[in-house]
Amino acid sequence: MKNPYIPFPMRIDNVVIETDDRDIKTFSLSFIHKEDEASFAYIPGQFAELSDFNKGEAPFGMASSPTQKGSLEFTIAKAGVVTTALHNREVGEIVGVRGPLGNGFPVDTLRGKNIVMIGGGFGFSTLRALTTFVLDEANRPTFGDITVIYGARNPGQLLYKDDLEQWGKRHDLNLYLTVDSRDDEWSGRVGLIPQITKEIAPSAENAYILVCGPPVMIKFTLPVTREIGFLPERTLLSLEMRMKCGVGMCGRCNIGSKYVCTDGPVFSCAQLSGLLFDES
Repeated sequence: MKNPYIPFPMRIDNVVIETDDRDIKTFSLSFIHKEDEASFAYIPGQFAELSDFNKGEAPFGMASSPTQKGSLEFTIAKAGVVTTALHNREVGEIVGVRGPLGNGFPVDTLRGKNIVMIGGGFGFSTLRALTTFVLDEANRPTFGDITVIYGARNPGQLLYKDDLEQWGKRHDLNLYLTVDSRDDEWSGRVGLIPQITKEIAPSAENAYILVCGPPVMIKFTLPVTREIGFLPERTLLSLEMRMKCGVGMCGRCNIGSKYVCTDGPVFSCAQLSGLLFDES
C-alpha cells in the first residue's frame, strides 16, 4: 500500500443479500488496476476502509480469503450514513478501498494446531475468511481439526448460507449452528453461543480458540472458554469495534495503550489482560 490515506478504486461485481431483513449484504469487488491487486497482500482477520465517494468511509474486515484471487468480499450491515450509501450501490459502480490494515489471525502459528472458531451474528465475517483459507486444498493438510460454532438471533440472520451448506457436508470440519430463537422451518440447535460452546466442549489440547462477535457475546463466552481449558494466550479475539481512521492517528479505537486498528484487530486474551476484560 503506497499511501495509507488514499483509496484505490474497485468495481462492484456482485451483491448478495445475506439476511431476511435485507439489512446485511456481501459485496464482491474486483480490482480495476493490476498494481493495486499485486500490492493488496493480506491475511484473514485484517480489514480495509471501504468508501462511498459521496458519503465517506468505514472499516470492514475482509470476508473473503486471500486464496480467492482477483477479488475482495466485504459483508456490510446497514447501520448509518456510509453503510446505507454502500447498500444503495449497484453492480458495476465504483467504490474506494484502502488497506490492508491491522494485524490478522496468526496463520503460521495456527498451522499444525487444532482450531476452534466461535462467531456470532455479523461478527462471523472474518472467521468466514479464515475458514475459507484453512479449507483451501493447498492449506487444509497443514492444519489440525477444525471446529466452527456459529450463531445468530434467528435462522434468517445466519450469513453465508451457501458456505454453511457446503461446510456441513465436509468430513474435515465440525460445524455447529445455533439460533437464539427458531422459526417453523428450523430443526437445528437453539441456544446462546456460550451455552452451546459449553455443551460441545471442544478439546483445548494442541488447540487455539478464536472468538468474534458482539461484545456481549464475547463477554459471556470467554468464561466458558476458560472453563473448558483454553489458556489466555491461546484464546484469540477479533475486536472490530469503534475503528475510524484505520492507521492509529485518530485515537477512536484505543483500549488502554492498545489501538485496535494497528495493534489488532486480533488480540489474545493475554495481550488484553487488565485492559478490557476481568480475567479473574
